[in-house]
Amino acid sequence: MMDTALDFGKIIIADLILSGDNALIIGMAAAGLAPELRAKAILYGMVIAAVLRIVFAVVATKLLGIPGLLFVGSLLLFWVCWRLYREIREGQPEEAEEAMETAEDPEAGYTGPPRRTMASALWSITLADVSMSLDNVLAVAAIADGDTVMLVFGLGLAIVLMAFAATIIMKVLAKYPWISWLGLFVLVYVAGEMFYRGFFDINHGVGPMLGLVEGFATGKGH
Repeated sequence: MMDTALDFGKIIIADLILSGDNALIIGMAAAGLAPELRAKAILYGMVIAAVLRIVFAVVATKLLGIPGLLFVGSLLLFWVCWRLYREIREGQPEEAEEAMETAEDPEAGYTGPPRRTMASALWSITLADVSMSLDNVLAVAAIADGDTVMLVFGLGLAIVLMAFAATIIMKVLAKYPWISWLGLFVLVYVAGEMFYRGFFDINHGVGPMLGLVEGFATGKGH
């Protein structure tokens, strides 16, 4: 029971700090549009991010069960941690907060006639969302470890946070930087756990697969 509660807590923290990337990209793209297009750009941007998360979740759940890919996933998650560390050091939550506020203020940002189409803005958002959605899904899938309820909860929470609380989250993260550092610590722990399982797990680990170690069961309940 306690392990399950801790896992849900990890997912909540991961969703909170990893929503910053999406908020920054969507806010910056929308702020460059004429005011009358911004609300639609923010809405469509959120929808794109949500769809990508669902697609990646289905794919990640299947792929992480393939021997060796859990180990590769852990390396990707360590890279996410490094990128997040740099973003925290460079004040990304403050940038994201400002970008979302500018995009939501019709008198801020670019206020002239449309100079960029909605399609081009959404294309920029989609390209950026591909990597950011993968980050989020990889972290949630690693924590859920095959638990469908937990995976659905993590994805649903990420989508709700992006849709209704992106600006509030950015304000909180900008005001209380320790939350971002706590989130980074949690992600490093998850990546480390994933790395351990990706190497030693008897069914999916690269160690047993390459004959380096005998391996043993490392999933939930072991």
